[in-house]
Amino acid sequence: MGSRLQKMFHIEKENTTVRTELVAGTTSFMTVAYIIAVNGAILQLAGMPYEAATIVTVICSFIGCMLMALWAKSPLILVPGMGDNAFFVFTLVFSLGLTWQQALAAVFLAGIVFMLTAVTKGADYLSRSIPTSMINAMTAGIGLFIAFLGLKNGGIIVASEGTFVTLAKLSDPYALTTILTLLIAIPLFMRNVKGSFLIAIIAGTGIGALLGIVDFSTLRDFSISFNGYGELFLALDFSGIGTLNFWTAVFSLSMVIIFQNMGAQLGMLPDKAKFRRSFQANSVSVISAGLLGCSPMTTAAESATGIASGGRTGLTSFTTGILFIPALFMIPLFKIIPNSAIAPVLIIVGCLMFQSIKEIPFNDFTEAFPAYLMMAIMPLSFSIANGIAFGFIAYPILKLVTGRRKEVSITMYVIAFFFLLYFILGSI
Repeated sequence: MGSRLQKMFHIEKENTTVRTELVAGTTSFMTVAYIIAVNGAILQLAGMPYEAATIVTVICSFIGCMLMALWAKSPLILVPGMGDNAFFVFTLVFSLGLTWQQALAAVFLAGIVFMLTAVTKGADYLSRSIPTSMINAMTAGIGLFIAFLGLKNGGIIVASEGTFVTLAKLSDPYALTTILTLLIAIPLFMRNVKGSFLIAIIAGTGIGALLGIVDFSTLRDFSISFNGYGELFLALDFSGIGTLNFWTAVFSLSMVIIFQNMGAQLGMLPDKAKFRRSFQANSVSVISAGLLGCSPMTTAAESATGIASGGRTGLTSFTTGILFIPALFMIPLFKIIPNSAIAPVLIIVGCLMFQSIKEIPFNDFTEAFPAYLMMAIMPLSFSIANGIAFGFIAYPILKLVTGRRKEVSITMYVIAFFFLLYFILGSI
Protein backbone atom coordinates (compact mmCIF):
# COMPACT_ATOMS: atom_id res chain seq x y z
CA MET A 1 0.00 0.00 0.00
CA GLY A 2 2.82 2.38 0.95
CA SER A 3 4.65 1.82 -2.35
CA ARG A 4 1.44 2.44 -4.34
CA LEU A 5 0.92 5.73 -2.52
CA GLN A 6 4.58 6.64 -3.11
CA LYS A 7 4.12 6.08 -6.84
CA MET A 8 0.69 7.71 -7.15
CA PHE A 9 1.63 10.93 -5.39
CA HIS A 10 5.39 11.10 -6.19
CA ILE A 11 6.21 11.15 -2.50
CA GLU A 12 10.00 10.76 -2.80
CA LYS A 13 10.24 13.29 -5.62
CA GLU A 14 8.57 15.85 -3.35
CA ASN A 15 11.04 15.07 -0.52
CA THR A 16 8.37 13.97 1.91
CA THR A 17 7.09 10.71 3.40
CA VAL A 18 3.77 8.87 3.45
CA ARG A 19 3.58 9.32 7.23
CA THR A 20 4.18 13.08 6.99
CA GLU A 21 1.48 13.43 4.33
CA LEU A 22 -1.04 11.38 6.34
CA VAL A 23 -0.40 13.48 9.45
CA ALA A 24 -0.64 16.69 7.39
CA GLY A 25 -3.96 15.57 5.89
CA THR A 26 -5.33 14.65 9.31
CA THR A 27 -4.21 18.02 10.69
CA SER A 28 -5.94 19.88 7.84
CA PHE A 29 -9.08 17.89 8.50
CA MET A 30 -9.06 18.55 12.24
CA THR A 31 -8.77 22.30 11.69
CA VAL A 32 -11.51 22.45 9.05
CA ALA A 33 -13.93 19.79 10.37
CA TYR A 34 -16.04 22.52 11.99
CA ILE A 35 -17.43 23.30 8.51
CA ILE A 36 -19.48 20.07 8.66
CA ALA A 37 -21.57 21.38 11.53
CA VAL A 38 -21.46 25.11 10.73
CA ASN A 39 -22.19 25.22 6.99
CA GLY A 40 -25.59 23.57 7.35
CA ALA A 41 -26.57 26.05 10.06
CA ILE A 42 -25.74 29.01 7.78
CA LEU A 43 -27.45 27.57 4.67
CA GLN A 44 -30.49 26.81 6.81
CA LEU A 45 -31.01 30.59 7.12
CA ALA A 46 -31.79 30.67 3.39
CA GLY A 47 -34.47 28.01 3.83
CA MET A 48 -32.41 24.93 3.01
CA PRO A 49 -33.02 21.88 5.25
CA TYR A 50 -30.25 21.61 7.87
CA GLU A 51 -29.51 17.88 7.73
CA ALA A 52 -29.54 17.86 3.92
CA ALA A 53 -27.20 20.88 3.86
CA THR A 54 -24.88 19.08 6.30
CA ILE A 55 -24.84 15.98 4.11
CA VAL A 56 -24.08 17.97 0.95
CA THR A 57 -21.30 19.81 2.80
CA VAL A 58 -19.56 16.48 3.41
CA ILE A 59 -20.19 15.20 -0.14
CA CYS A 60 -18.84 18.37 -1.76
CA SER A 61 -15.83 18.50 0.58
CA PHE A 62 -14.98 14.90 -0.28
CA ILE A 63 -15.29 15.58 -4.03
CA GLY A 64 -13.26 18.79 -3.77
CA CYS A 65 -10.41 17.16 -1.87
CA MET A 66 -10.37 14.20 -4.30
CA LEU A 67 -10.14 16.61 -7.24
CA MET A 68 -7.19 18.31 -5.59
CA ALA A 69 -5.55 15.00 -4.75
CA LEU A 70 -6.03 13.06 -7.98
CA TRP A 71 -6.06 15.80 -10.63
CA ALA A 72 -3.81 18.49 -9.16
CA LYS A 73 -1.63 16.33 -6.85
CA SER A 74 -1.91 19.33 -4.53
CA PRO A 75 -1.97 19.50 -0.70
CA LEU A 76 -4.67 22.20 -0.76
CA ILE A 77 -8.14 21.28 0.48
CA LEU A 78 -11.51 22.41 -0.86
CA VAL A 79 -14.57 22.93 1.35
CA PRO A 80 -17.61 25.23 1.31
CA GLY A 81 -16.07 28.57 2.31
CA MET A 82 -17.27 30.41 5.37
CA GLY A 83 -17.27 33.76 3.55
CA ASP A 84 -18.83 32.17 0.50
CA ASN A 85 -21.73 30.61 2.40
CA ALA A 86 -22.46 33.97 4.00
CA PHE A 87 -22.29 35.63 0.55
CA PHE A 88 -24.68 32.96 -0.74
CA VAL A 89 -27.23 33.56 2.02
CA PHE A 90 -26.98 37.26 2.82
CA THR A 91 -26.12 38.71 -0.62
CA LEU A 92 -27.65 36.35 -3.18
CA VAL A 93 -30.78 35.39 -1.21
CA PHE A 94 -31.48 38.16 1.29
CA SER A 95 -30.07 41.19 -0.57
CA LEU A 96 -30.66 40.31 -4.25
CA GLY A 97 -33.91 38.47 -3.51
CA LEU A 98 -33.11 35.16 -5.20
CA THR A 99 -34.58 31.92 -3.90
CA TRP A 100 -31.95 29.48 -2.67
CA GLN A 101 -32.69 27.36 -5.75
CA GLN A 102 -31.95 30.37 -8.01
CA ALA A 103 -28.83 31.08 -5.96
CA LEU A 104 -27.65 27.53 -6.70
CA ALA A 105 -28.10 28.27 -10.41
CA ALA A 106 -25.93 31.38 -9.94
CA VAL A 107 -23.28 29.21 -8.22
CA PHE A 108 -23.36 26.80 -11.17
CA LEU A 109 -22.94 29.56 -13.78
CA ALA A 110 -20.23 31.29 -11.74
CA GLY A 111 -18.48 27.92 -11.63
CA ILE A 112 -18.66 27.73 -15.44
CA VAL A 113 -17.07 31.20 -15.70
CA PHE A 114 -14.42 30.06 -13.20
CA MET A 115 -13.73 26.90 -15.22
CA LEU A 116 -13.37 28.85 -18.48
CA THR A 117 -10.76 30.99 -16.78
CA ALA A 118 -9.00 27.94 -15.33
CA VAL A 119 -8.85 25.67 -18.39
CA THR A 120 -7.79 28.36 -20.85
CA LYS A 121 -4.62 30.42 -20.61
CA GLY A 122 -6.63 32.93 -18.58
CA ALA A 123 -5.46 31.66 -15.20
CA ASP A 124 -1.76 31.63 -16.13
CA TYR A 125 -2.09 35.02 -17.81
CA LEU A 126 -3.82 36.50 -14.75
CA SER A 127 -1.23 35.07 -12.35
CA ARG A 128 1.65 36.46 -14.49
CA SER A 129 -0.04 39.87 -14.75
CA ILE A 130 -0.32 40.30 -11.00
CA PRO A 131 2.66 42.17 -9.48
CA THR A 132 4.86 40.24 -7.05
CA SER A 133 4.08 42.75 -4.29
CA MET A 134 0.37 41.94 -4.65
CA ILE A 135 0.97 38.18 -4.44
CA ASN A 136 3.10 38.61 -1.32
CA ALA A 137 0.47 40.93 0.15
CA MET A 138 -2.21 38.28 -0.49
CA THR A 139 -0.13 35.73 1.42
CA ALA A 140 0.55 38.09 4.32
CA GLY A 141 -3.05 39.33 4.36
CA ILE A 142 -4.42 35.80 4.48
CA GLY A 143 -1.98 35.20 7.33
CA LEU A 144 -3.47 38.13 9.25
CA PHE A 145 -6.97 36.89 8.39
CA ILE A 146 -6.17 33.40 9.72
CA ALA A 147 -4.55 34.85 12.84
CA PHE A 148 -7.56 37.08 13.52
CA LEU A 149 -9.84 34.09 12.97
CA GLY A 150 -7.81 32.16 15.55
CA LEU A 151 -7.79 34.99 18.08
CA LYS A 152 -11.54 35.53 17.67
CA ASN A 153 -12.52 31.86 17.75
CA GLY A 154 -10.18 31.28 20.67
CA GLY A 155 -11.91 33.92 22.77
CA ILE A 156 -8.84 36.14 23.09
CA ILE A 157 -10.28 38.94 20.94
CA VAL A 158 -13.96 39.70 21.60
CA ALA A 159 -16.56 42.19 20.37
CA SER A 160 -16.74 45.64 21.95
CA GLU A 161 -19.49 48.20 21.53
CA GLY A 162 -17.10 51.10 21.84
CA THR A 163 -14.05 49.87 19.92
CA PHE A 164 -15.53 47.05 17.79
CA VAL A 165 -12.98 44.56 19.16
CA THR A 166 -11.03 44.32 22.38
CA LEU A 167 -8.92 41.94 24.44
CA ALA A 168 -10.93 39.47 26.48
CA LYS A 169 -10.33 38.74 30.14
CA LEU A 170 -7.52 36.21 29.91
CA SER A 171 -8.94 34.36 32.92
CA ASP A 172 -11.96 33.45 30.79
CA PRO A 173 -11.87 29.66 30.29
CA TYR A 174 -12.03 29.96 26.48
CA ALA A 175 -9.15 32.46 26.31
CA LEU A 176 -7.21 30.50 28.93
CA THR A 177 -7.60 27.26 26.99
CA THR A 178 -6.32 28.99 23.85
CA ILE A 179 -3.29 30.41 25.66
CA LEU A 180 -2.38 27.13 27.38
CA THR A 181 -2.79 25.20 24.12
CA LEU A 182 -0.64 27.77 22.33
CA LEU A 183 2.08 27.25 24.95
CA ILE A 184 2.01 23.53 24.09
CA ALA A 185 1.80 24.02 20.30
CA ILE A 186 4.68 26.49 19.86
CA PRO A 187 7.51 24.38 21.32
CA LEU A 188 6.20 21.25 19.60
CA PHE A 189 6.16 23.07 16.26
CA MET A 190 9.57 24.71 16.75
CA ARG A 191 11.13 21.35 17.62
CA ASN A 192 9.66 19.87 14.41
CA VAL A 193 7.72 17.21 16.32
CA LYS A 194 5.75 15.12 13.82
CA GLY A 195 2.05 15.82 14.16
CA SER A 196 2.69 18.81 16.43
CA PHE A 197 -0.55 20.57 15.48
CA LEU A 198 -2.59 17.40 15.87
CA ILE A 199 -1.09 16.77 19.31
CA ALA A 200 -1.86 20.37 20.29
CA ILE A 201 -5.52 20.07 19.21
CA ILE A 202 -5.97 16.88 21.25
CA ALA A 203 -4.20 18.44 24.25
CA GLY A 204 -6.32 21.58 23.91
CA THR A 205 -9.50 19.51 23.96
CA GLY A 206 -8.29 17.91 27.20
CA ILE A 207 -7.51 21.32 28.72
CA GLY A 208 -10.90 22.60 27.61
CA ALA A 209 -12.58 19.63 29.27
CA LEU A 210 -10.78 20.39 32.55
CA LEU A 211 -11.84 24.05 32.34
CA GLY A 212 -15.45 23.13 31.61
CA ILE A 213 -15.83 24.42 28.04
CA VAL A 214 -16.31 21.03 26.36
CA ASP A 215 -19.91 19.97 25.92
CA PHE A 216 -20.04 16.16 26.09
CA SER A 217 -23.85 16.09 25.75
CA THR A 218 -23.50 15.99 21.94
CA LEU A 219 -22.13 12.44 22.24
CA ARG A 220 -25.58 11.10 23.12
CA ASP A 221 -26.95 11.14 19.58
CA PHE A 222 -24.98 9.94 16.52
CA SER A 223 -28.01 9.52 14.27
CA ILE A 224 -28.35 11.29 10.92
CA SER A 225 -31.10 11.14 8.34
CA PHE A 226 -30.51 11.15 4.56
CA ASN A 227 -34.20 11.51 3.74
CA GLY A 228 -34.19 15.24 2.96
CA TYR A 229 -31.17 15.34 0.64
CA GLY A 230 -33.37 14.88 -2.43
CA GLU A 231 -34.59 18.46 -1.90
CA LEU A 232 -31.12 19.81 -2.72
CA PHE A 233 -29.87 17.49 -5.45
CA LEU A 234 -30.19 19.21 -8.88
CA ALA A 235 -32.47 21.81 -7.26
CA LEU A 236 -30.92 24.73 -9.17
CA ASP A 237 -33.53 27.00 -10.73
CA PHE A 238 -32.82 29.18 -13.81
CA SER A 239 -36.20 30.96 -13.76
CA GLY A 240 -34.54 34.25 -12.77
CA ILE A 241 -32.13 34.22 -15.72
CA GLY A 242 -33.89 37.16 -17.36
CA THR A 243 -33.47 39.50 -14.37
CA LEU A 244 -30.71 41.98 -13.54
CA ASN A 245 -30.45 40.67 -9.98
CA PHE A 246 -29.67 37.15 -11.21
CA TRP A 247 -26.81 38.31 -13.42
CA THR A 248 -25.57 40.66 -10.70
CA ALA A 249 -25.36 37.57 -8.49
CA VAL A 250 -23.46 35.58 -11.16
CA PHE A 251 -21.02 38.44 -11.82
CA SER A 252 -20.36 39.22 -8.15
CA LEU A 253 -19.93 35.56 -7.27
CA SER A 254 -17.58 34.98 -10.23
CA MET A 255 -15.35 37.88 -9.13
CA VAL A 256 -15.25 36.65 -5.56
CA ILE A 257 -14.47 32.98 -6.24
CA ILE A 258 -11.93 33.52 -9.03
CA PHE A 259 -9.74 36.08 -7.30
CA GLN A 260 -10.23 34.81 -3.76
CA ASN A 261 -9.08 31.34 -4.77
CA MET A 262 -6.29 32.62 -6.99
CA GLY A 263 -4.95 34.67 -4.09
CA ALA A 264 -5.26 31.81 -1.62
CA GLN A 265 -3.60 29.27 -3.93
CA LEU A 266 -0.73 31.49 -5.02
CA GLY A 267 -0.25 32.39 -1.37
CA MET A 268 -0.23 28.88 0.07
CA LEU A 269 1.01 26.44 -2.58
CA PRO A 270 4.57 25.28 -1.76
CA ASP A 271 5.04 24.39 -5.46
CA LYS A 272 3.58 27.12 -7.69
CA ALA A 273 3.84 24.74 -10.69
CA LYS A 274 0.75 23.02 -9.28
CA PHE A 275 -1.31 26.22 -9.47
CA ARG A 276 -2.92 25.63 -12.88
CA ARG A 277 -4.32 22.18 -12.06
CA SER A 278 -5.25 23.23 -8.52
CA PHE A 279 -7.19 26.15 -9.96
CA GLN A 280 -8.94 23.82 -12.41
CA ALA A 281 -9.87 21.41 -9.62
CA ASN A 282 -11.31 24.33 -7.67
CA SER A 283 -13.44 25.44 -10.61
CA VAL A 284 -14.93 21.97 -11.12
CA SER A 285 -15.71 21.77 -7.40
CA VAL A 286 -17.78 24.99 -7.64
CA ILE A 287 -19.78 23.59 -10.56
CA SER A 288 -20.41 20.37 -8.60
CA ALA A 289 -21.56 22.43 -5.59
CA GLY A 290 -24.21 24.15 -7.71
CA LEU A 291 -25.44 20.80 -9.04
CA LEU A 292 -25.39 18.98 -5.70
CA GLY A 293 -27.01 21.81 -3.71
CA CYS A 294 -24.25 23.61 -1.82
CA SER A 295 -22.75 27.08 -1.48
CA PRO A 296 -19.50 27.68 -3.42
CA MET A 297 -16.39 25.62 -2.68
CA THR A 298 -13.19 27.45 -1.82
CA THR A 299 -9.52 26.79 -1.15
CA ALA A 300 -9.67 26.57 2.64
CA ALA A 301 -7.34 28.89 4.50
CA GLU A 302 -6.91 25.96 6.90
CA SER A 303 -4.99 24.19 4.09
CA ALA A 304 -2.02 26.12 5.43
CA THR A 305 -2.06 24.03 8.62
CA GLY A 306 -1.49 20.83 6.65
CA ILE A 307 1.21 22.48 4.55
CA ALA A 308 2.89 23.79 7.70
CA SER A 309 2.79 20.20 9.00
CA GLY A 310 4.84 19.09 5.99
CA GLY A 311 2.11 18.34 3.42
CA ARG A 312 3.46 18.66 -0.11
CA THR A 313 1.49 16.25 -2.29
CA GLY A 314 -2.02 15.14 -3.15
CA LEU A 315 -1.84 12.53 -0.40
CA THR A 316 -2.47 15.34 2.08
CA SER A 317 -5.76 16.38 0.42
CA PHE A 318 -6.61 12.72 -0.27
CA THR A 319 -6.34 11.95 3.46
CA THR A 320 -8.48 14.97 4.35
CA GLY A 321 -11.12 13.95 1.81
CA ILE A 322 -11.29 10.36 3.04
CA LEU A 323 -11.76 11.56 6.63
CA PHE A 324 -14.86 13.54 5.65
CA ILE A 325 -16.83 10.33 4.97
CA PRO A 326 -16.75 8.72 8.44
CA ALA A 327 -16.93 12.21 9.95
CA LEU A 328 -20.50 12.50 8.70
CA PHE A 329 -21.45 9.83 11.22
CA MET A 330 -19.25 11.31 13.96
CA ILE A 331 -20.37 14.93 13.89
CA PRO A 332 -21.09 14.89 17.66
CA LEU A 333 -17.49 13.75 18.29
CA PHE A 334 -16.03 16.66 16.35
CA LYS A 335 -18.45 19.06 17.99
CA ILE A 336 -16.76 18.45 21.34
CA ILE A 337 -13.46 19.87 20.04
CA PRO A 338 -13.59 23.48 21.27
CA ASN A 339 -12.58 26.35 19.01
CA SER A 340 -9.97 27.18 21.63
CA ALA A 341 -8.14 23.93 20.81
CA ILE A 342 -7.97 24.78 17.09
CA ALA A 343 -7.31 28.52 17.45
CA PRO A 344 -3.59 28.21 18.41
CA VAL A 345 -2.87 26.30 15.18
CA LEU A 346 -4.47 29.11 13.17
CA ILE A 347 -2.48 31.74 15.09
CA ILE A 348 0.84 29.99 14.38
CA VAL A 349 0.04 29.39 10.71
CA GLY A 350 -0.99 33.04 10.39
CA CYS A 351 2.49 34.04 11.54
CA LEU A 352 4.13 31.71 9.02
CA MET A 353 2.14 33.22 6.14
CA PHE A 354 2.62 36.79 7.36
CA GLN A 355 6.38 36.42 6.93
CA SER A 356 5.99 37.04 3.19
CA ILE A 357 5.60 40.72 4.12
CA LYS A 358 9.38 40.99 4.03
CA GLU A 359 9.25 40.52 0.22
CA ILE A 360 7.13 43.67 -0.27
CA PRO A 361 9.21 46.75 -1.32
CA PHE A 362 8.05 49.21 1.34
CA ASN A 363 10.52 51.81 0.08
CA ASP A 364 8.20 52.27 -2.93
CA PHE A 365 4.90 53.75 -1.75
CA THR A 366 3.08 52.83 -4.99
CA GLU A 367 3.82 49.17 -4.18
CA ALA A 368 3.59 49.44 -0.40
CA PHE A 369 0.24 51.21 0.01
CA PRO A 370 -1.92 48.81 -2.07
CA ALA A 371 -0.23 45.89 -0.28
CA TYR A 372 -0.83 47.51 3.10
CA LEU A 373 -4.47 48.23 2.22
CA MET A 374 -5.01 44.63 1.12
CA MET A 375 -3.50 43.27 4.35
CA ALA A 376 -5.52 45.65 6.54
CA ILE A 377 -8.89 45.11 4.84
CA MET A 378 -8.78 41.29 4.87
CA PRO A 379 -9.01 40.79 8.65
CA LEU A 380 -10.92 44.00 9.39
CA SER A 381 -13.70 43.27 6.88
CA PHE A 382 -13.41 39.55 7.62
CA SER A 383 -13.19 38.90 3.88
CA ILE A 384 -10.23 37.79 1.75
CA ALA A 385 -12.13 38.89 -1.37
CA ASN A 386 -12.68 42.45 -0.07
CA GLY A 387 -9.00 42.82 0.79
CA ILE A 388 -7.91 41.63 -2.65
CA ALA A 389 -10.42 44.02 -4.27
CA PHE A 390 -9.15 47.09 -2.38
CA GLY A 391 -5.53 46.26 -3.17
CA PHE A 392 -6.22 45.68 -6.86
CA ILE A 393 -8.14 48.95 -7.16
CA ALA A 394 -5.52 51.00 -5.31
CA TYR A 395 -2.52 49.64 -7.27
CA PRO A 396 -3.27 51.13 -10.73
CA ILE A 397 -4.60 54.36 -9.18
CA LEU A 398 -1.30 55.03 -7.37
CA LYS A 399 0.72 54.19 -10.48
CA LEU A 400 -1.46 56.55 -12.57
CA VAL A 401 -1.26 59.55 -10.23
CA THR A 402 2.52 59.22 -9.97
CA GLY A 403 3.00 59.04 -13.75
CA ARG A 404 4.06 55.39 -13.73
CA ARG A 405 1.13 53.93 -15.66
CA LYS A 406 3.43 51.86 -17.91
CA GLU A 407 4.31 49.71 -14.89
CA VAL A 408 0.71 48.42 -14.80
CA SER A 409 -0.46 45.72 -17.19
CA ILE A 410 -3.70 46.15 -19.13
CA THR A 411 -4.99 43.14 -17.17
CA MET A 412 -4.56 44.98 -13.86
CA TYR A 413 -6.59 47.93 -15.15
CA VAL A 414 -9.35 45.55 -16.28
CA ILE A 415 -9.34 43.69 -12.93
CA ALA A 416 -9.50 47.01 -11.03
CA PHE A 417 -12.47 48.12 -13.16
CA PHE A 418 -14.37 44.90 -12.51
CA PHE A 419 -13.68 45.08 -8.78
CA LEU A 420 -15.05 48.63 -8.76
CA LEU A 421 -18.11 47.32 -10.57
CA TYR A 422 -18.34 44.53 -8.00
CA PHE A 423 -18.50 47.07 -5.16
CA ILE A 424 -20.97 49.29 -7.01
CA LEU A 425 -23.35 46.42 -7.79
CA GLY A 426 -22.95 45.05 -4.27
CA SER A 427 -24.11 48.37 -2.79
CA ILE A 428 -27.25 48.64 -4.92
